[in-house]
Amino acid sequence: MILEERNYTFKPGTVAGFLRMYEAEGLAIHTRHLGRLVGFFTSEVGLLNQVVQMWAYDSMADRAARRASLYADPEWIAFLPRSAGMVERMENRILIATSFSPLR
Repeated sequence: MILEERNYTFKPGTVAGFLRMYEAEGLAIHTRHLGRLVGFFTSEVGLLNQVVQMWAYDSMADRAARRASLYADPEWIAFLPRSAGMVERMENRILIATSFSPLR
């Protein structure tokens, strides 16, 4: 199993609006294609205006196929421009579960 951590830094004052829009429209699209949402978080201390998503995949090939499916979906393509102007920075990490990880 791999875990993808996606960190988005938003322009000040835009996180709440993004979360409302994502929950109402984007989450269903993401879940339909990406599958296993592990967590969705906002920052409270430290670097602010951050949204962190974590998605689990069976392998890098599974992730690649699921993301290709997502980017072939017209609903997702229509959603992207509505949120893109709110984001200042994006970071992405792939984490590999250890043999003793509870998320394995």
